Amino acid sequence: MTDASEEAKQIEKLYEFGERLNEAKDKSESVKDYEGIIDATKTSLKAKQLAAQLIPRFFKFFPNLSNRALNAHFYLIEEEDLAVRVQAIRGLPLFCKDTKEYISKIVDILGQLLTAEEFVERDVVHKALMSVLRQDVKESLTALFKHIWNVEDPGQDDTIRDKVFPLKAELLRPQEEMERHITDLIKKSLGDVTGAEFRMFMDFLKGLSVFGEKVPPERLKELIGIIEGQADLDAQFDVLDADHIDRLISCLFMAIPFFCGKCWHVWFVVI
Repeated sequence: MTDASEEAKQIEKLYEFGERLNEAKDKSESVKDYEGIIDATKTSLKAKQLAAQLIPRFFKFFPNLSNRALNAHFYLIEEEDLAVRVQAIRGLPLFCKDTKEYISKIVDILGQLLTAEEFVERDVVHKALMSVLRQDVKESLTALFKHIWNVEDPGQDDTIRDKVFPLKAELLRPQEEMERHITDLIKKSLGDVTGAEFRMFMDFLKGLSVFGEKVPPERLKELIGIIEGQADLDAQFDVLDADHIDRLISCLFMAIPFFCGKCWHVWFVVI
């Protein structure tokens, strides 16, 4: 354990690194200072907290140190001390603020962290994820859905959907373009879902303006096509396959509303 005097020296040194970087006209020349900040991730807890603030703040100026900086910061996210973890998570959105190529990596990490045990940690993760989504909605949603496709823990999958889906009105801008994009992403996510998950996805799609009232018949036909595809009507029916039966029943109930007035002709076009 680091004693108080040693910790104070580490903190003082970090402040010096940060001040010099702030004042430098060409920050990229202050490599030693940034390397000193990175190295502080292996020192005392207080120094780690400060390093977690400084690493992402000056990240964009040192592309040659990007891998080293990211690995050091990710190490802090796994730190046992909650305060260090929280500070490190708060800094994640800064990594992709000016370097968009890191959005996918940061979103994937935040997606994994959404199931953190500590409430304060989950809250910080949620806020960090929303910050990244607002920076580049299209790229972030694509990365988030890739994470959903690859996730092995169903609880984590549900957490991601519950956190992000209610914010569609805030995030989907420009509206029509983003709604089409997320519709395509959802279609790709339907390969292996339960009946309940499919209902959730369909409820989400039906809430989008591109599938709202007074839309062209082609839009409704698209929704019906999604339901028909999920029902897998060409598959051999097996009374012992509970998942297939659950999916088929869900699809039947979701299709019923399309047998009303203006939707009737669309259904016949499909079948």
